[in-house]
Amino acid sequence: MAKIVLLTQRTPWPPDRGDKITTWRLLERMARHHEVHSISFAHGEDDERAAETLRSKGLRATTVSWRKGPQLMRAAALLATTRPITLGVYGSGRMQQAVDAALVGADLAYAYSSSMAAFLLRHGRVKRVMHFAELDSDKWRQYARRVAPPAKWVWEREARTLLRFERRVAAEFDASILCTPLEQQVFERHIPGVDSRVLRNGVDLEYFAPRRDLRRAGELVFTGVMDYEPNIDGVEWFVREILPLVRTRVPQAHFTIVGSKPVPRVQALAAVEGVVVTGRVEDVREHLHRASVSVAPLRIARGIQNKVLEAMAAGLPVVGTTSATQGVECQPGRDLVVRDDPVQFASEVAGLLEHPHAAEELGARGRALVEARYDWENTLAPLDAWIDEWLAMRRRV
Repeated sequence: MAKIVLLTQRTPWPPDRGDKITTWRLLERMARHHEVHSISFAHGEDDERAAETLRSKGLRATTVSWRKGPQLMRAAALLATTRPITLGVYGSGRMQQAVDAALVGADLAYAYSSSMAAFLLRHGRVKRVMHFAELDSDKWRQYARRVAPPAKWVWEREARTLLRFERRVAAEFDASILCTPLEQQVFERHIPGVDSRVLRNGVDLEYFAPRRDLRRAGELVFTGVMDYEPNIDGVEWFVREILPLVRTRVPQAHFTIVGSKPVPRVQALAAVEGVVVTGRVEDVREHLHRASVSVAPLRIARGIQNKVLEAMAAGLPVVGTTSATQGVECQPGRDLVVRDDPVQFASEVAGLLEHPHAAEELGARGRALVEARYDWENTLAPLDAWIDEWLAMRRRV
């Protein structure tokens, strides 16, 4: 049994948002055979209570408080330097102290997201693994294309400076983990010559089992944390340019935006006819089971979208953009529908609402795909052997 330290931006519980879903699964998998100490930022009392839950499960969990105001001030100060502001947003002397203490006697350190890797730079004697949930520098590059100055200049700067940091991390760490083959291609184009591996995300097939008897005609659904800019941009675009076209053909169509922390821009969408904004819900499955179609209108995205996998697991037909669906290894048109033009996107959604049998068939093919390729038990299987490999390398040093 090895001692592993897992660093995450948020407490890896409950698994109710993209990063927490993955980090919980990583923690649970590692803890089957090893002693794992998770160290995370706590973004409020919910994260503190979540850490208590982890400890009640017999897991070791440490949290360091993350406060938005001070962290953003720290980030702003970095604009006068050559360092990425991300390292200010997630910079913390207390976190560094917690990591330093935890790594005494540790065999392996595993950082989820590049911001957490910064706390491992001084620990070259420990085997270190960097899990790039997505190449963040590339995401900022996408942001920069969609905004005007001065925000454009800030995001372009962040893309450049963060890429330099990501290159340093990849060069110094023992392995870099990506979540899709496509993400690996992007990574190797920008950061060639290092050990990169693909560890696919998965989905809980039993938890998201279909309930077709609960479907409601005309109901469209989007799920995701609603203070995250790609999600905000996506639902605004859908409500502004796509939903009116859908309702021209299917007047009873309505759109439910499901997710915690809706910012004012998202809350304002509830004033549009046919739109409902739920805020945080206890069980997202209730809304997936009621919907007839799941939409993923993301124009800024990297990695694999858990929202797409969950909708497919629930047997829902999915219509999404290239950005939202490119991480899923599937055949567009057979397993889900991919459209980037708003008129075409609307036509596909309306067609599925008008033809429920075709929608059910598409949803069934999507479910079959995730059953075959995205069961968490299978997607994370390589991790067991990789940990043994990294530990064996350490013993030979």
